[in-house]
Amino acid sequence: MPTAHEAETQHTGPEEADQPPSMSSHAAPPAAPSRNPCCLCWCCCCSCSWSEGRRQAWRPSGESKLQPLPSCEACSTPSPEEVRTWAQSFDKLMHSPAGRSAFRAFLRTEYSEENMLFWLACEELKAEANQHVVDEKARLIYEDYVSILSPKEVSLDSRVREGINKKMQEPSAHTFDDAQLQIYTLMHRDSYPRFLGSPAYRSLLLQGGSQSSHEA
Repeated sequence: MPTAHEAETQHTGPEEADQPPSMSSHAAPPAAPSRNPCCLCWCCCCSCSWSEGRRQAWRPSGESKLQPLPSCEACSTPSPEEVRTWAQSFDKLMHSPAGRSAFRAFLRTEYSEENMLFWLACEELKAEANQHVVDEKARLIYEDYVSILSPKEVSLDSRVREGINKKMQEPSAHTFDDAQLQIYTLMHRDSYPRFLGSPAYRSLLLQGGSQSSHEA
């Protein structure tokens, strides 16, 4: 027959065995899993979330030739002649820094500013020569403007999306060329005519006419 001390030891043993091992305050935390891509489609539904370090890579590098679009306040006032040329073609509007700024402000009122932001991001990507930065920027563009989970998702057809998913396996500076053209065409056909008829554009024309009359 076991003694009282042995019986107590036998009684408490199983309970102690069921307890998880305690971790002292000096124990090292478990190592973080390696950050390998978990899928090839670069969708945002998987566990490969982007860290703050990846977002910092979105800053223009020293090799980038495209400067960020200045804010509307930072753009110099366009001349009356320049404002009138915006109505001649969408290309002339988009090649004018002041025109892009005015058009972007208009798109913001229509809740479609992401189209211009995506187009500008693609322009900056195409001007990048560093492959490592290209990889990072391409993935951020996908996350911000192509992923169906993004609030800034742009409207792309299934063919273009499938093409992007394939190209994202080996991103390049031209990964989004087809998508950029599709969004450019969308802005040209849909938003551009409304911009020319908007109070914002008419106000710029009137300001130009008023400036010309004062100079005369």
